[in-house]
This record gives sequence, C-alpha cells and structure tokens, in this order.
Amino acid sequence: MNYAAFLSYVLLTAFTPGPNNIMSMTNAGKYGFKRAFPFNVGVLLGFLAVMTICAVFSTLLYREIPPVKPYMLVLGAGYIAYSVWRDKPHKERGGLSQTNTVLSGMLLQFVNVKCFLYGITALSSFVLPHYSSPLVVALFVVLLSVIGFVSTVCWALFGAAFERFFQRHAKLLNAAMALLLVWSAWTMVKELLV
Repeated sequence: MNYAAFLSYVLLTAFTPGPNNIMSMTNAGKYGFKRAFPFNVGVLLGFLAVMTICAVFSTLLYREIPPVKPYMLVLGAGYIAYSVWRDKPHKERGGLSQTNTVLSGMLLQFVNVKCFLYGITALSSFVLPHYSSPLVVALFVVLLSVIGFVSTVCWALFGAAFERFFQRHAKLLNAAMALLLVWSAWTMVKELLV
C-alpha cells in the first residue's frame, strides 16, 4: 500500500470543509469549545459506525451508491443548511441546541455523503486491495474515524477562538455557512449529472 497517498487522501478529505467541520466550527463559535464537544463525540461514534459499514459492505455500497448519493446529498445538505440558518445564539436559547448533541453528530454521519465517500474510497482504494484480515481492517476503521474526529475538533477550536465574532455577526455568518453548504452540495450534484 502507498501510505503517503493514503495519508494524503485521508488528511485532505478529513480536514477540508464539509458538513462535520462546518457544523463543529459553527457550534463551537456559538456555544464555546466545551459545550460543542458532545457534537464531536457524536461525529466520532457516527464515523465508527459508518466506517464499519463501509468496511463490511464496501463492494455492495460501491455498486449501490450512485442511485442513493443524490438523496443522501440533498438530505444531508438540507438538514445542515436549515440547522445553521435557523440557529440562534446560545443566549437566546434555554440550553444546547439540537445540532449540538452527541445524537445529532452521530446521525449526521448517516446522511453525510462525504463520510461515506471518504470511507468507501479509503477502504476500497487503499486498504482492502492489500489487507483482508478483519483485525487490520478494523484498525483502519478506527484510524479513519479518529482522523475525522481530530479534524472536527480542530475546526471546533477555530470556531471557539472566534466565538465573540460569530456571536456579533450571527445572521450573516449563518447565511454564509448555509449558502456554502448549498454550494458544496450543488457541486457534488453537478458531478453526478456529468
């Protein structure tokens, strides 16, 4: 296996903007790093589940993903864009928002096309052609999940660092994040149509 290519793919995919990273940054910007952390734990748990599914059913999912991908993309982008657009600063709420929970972070992975493609591509292109041992594949599942988790924590730290700025400009930033997610989804849908 070409480990340099594998790590390049995994790190670039995990750390570039996507639903997990944008939601993590947005949550930390609104609630602070500590209160945003449950979402990140949910992302880790969801990643572990999705990476396991990708590892076990990689061949089947790879064949089935083209007809399912547009629906997952629309659901995921719609959910996130709506959550970001409608969210209010934490001072206006009586607790954590629904987008800031372990369950929310976990469930997001099941409609996050980027998560599935990350797992399918990493496992089917780099891991499964070279390793068939269930233990080794399980270790790669954990590695992929931990890297995804570390990326959301880094984005949360960035969001927490700019919490005051985010609070002062909440409407504008929510709109910008929602539009960025819609644009991101559109570029993926456009690729499906080509």
